[in-house]
Amino acid sequence: MESFSLILAIVVITALAFDFTNGFHDTANAMATTISTGALRPKVAVAMSAVLNLVGAFLSVEVANTISKGLVDETGIRPEVIFAALVGAILWNLLTWLVGLPSSSSHALMGGLIGATIASAGVGAVHGDVLVTKVLIPAIAAPLVAGIAALLATRLSYSLGSLGKDADGKAAAKGYRAGQIASAGLVSLAHGTNDAQKTMGIITLALVTGGAIAPGSNPPTWVILSAGVAIALGTYLGGWRIIRTMGKGLTDLQPQQGFAAQTSAATVILASSHLGFSLSTTHSVSGAVMGAGLGRKGGVVRWSTATRMFVAWGLTLPAAALVGAIAEYVTGFGSWGTALVAVFLIASSAAIWQRSRREVVDHTNVNDTTEEPAGVVTTAIAAVTPPPAGTATDELTATIPAPASEPAPSQAKV
Repeated sequence: MESFSLILAIVVITALAFDFTNGFHDTANAMATTISTGALRPKVAVAMSAVLNLVGAFLSVEVANTISKGLVDETGIRPEVIFAALVGAILWNLLTWLVGLPSSSSHALMGGLIGATIASAGVGAVHGDVLVTKVLIPAIAAPLVAGIAALLATRLSYSLGSLGKDADGKAAAKGYRAGQIASAGLVSLAHGTNDAQKTMGIITLALVTGGAIAPGSNPPTWVILSAGVAIALGTYLGGWRIIRTMGKGLTDLQPQQGFAAQTSAATVILASSHLGFSLSTTHSVSGAVMGAGLGRKGGVVRWSTATRMFVAWGLTLPAAALVGAIAEYVTGFGSWGTALVAVFLIASSAAIWQRSRREVVDHTNVNDTTEEPAGVVTTAIAAVTPPPAGTATDELTATIPAPASEPAPSQAKV
């Protein structure tokens, strides 16, 4: 076993930095709907999510093993390849966070790893069967399954609600909010079991390539702990820009819809973690939110926002792979090349952070929205879908006061 080299230490630190960005980038997955419906105050929500992310990191190592043992040939790459991969993943995370788009940190990491590996060892070093079965297929299936499940669950919730119209509306809303808090906790736990493991896997892969541990080893305990703490700290900071998009930008959610969306997404994520699928929690939750939005009568999805999000999803793997490949090419020039890439990463990250300060989004304004023109699809759906029973009448009654010269209906003389 070789000593812990400087490049290996740099890779581990960079991997934990990626894990940190993963935390604040993906906080929206667990808490956006809970915050947008008012079930929890923003700071309380992110604190709860951070703790459960840390707990979830200790529940399984199946996804970590997919990254460290299955995706690429660990015997054909160097620690510098892992470093280059992380550079691509971090920059993509920060760019999509800046514009408030929910993209996949998981796919950014895997895209960077694939691009850097191909640049270093060729296409043959990537295990195509693992890429297809455990990455690409789940990427397409997860949002569809979660979306359909959330749509059906939302319709069931409203159907059951219509059967108990005489029940106390405030009590029902309180019950759904309690359920939403519980389901949000489940999503946070699931996020820890899936996303924290990806950093564990990448650090374990770096340790194997650097000769610090034997090939085929599971993540050491210190790797599990450090990855869990890093993602929890990032989660606590809160990715408020993406929380705003997920909670208010895609659709307007009621507590019933938030509960259905989070429960459906958590089920999909936990099932995939058990099977070792390197699933995108962002894809799962976004699909569930859109399904819940369409599940309520009169509810619509803002397809202009959704379209931008879909484009980001499609670009994540190739964009991160391209940056990872370029970074690997530069590190191939030796120590000065690695130093140059490190300086570029730090300078780019600082520039993105400075740009974000021009328009600050935090816990005080995360639920503020700027109305955008309705798209053609949204307008058409809204035109042909009747509102929930009684809504229009209630709103009309609430906004038109009775004439002052006439007695109230209860006081009118026969």
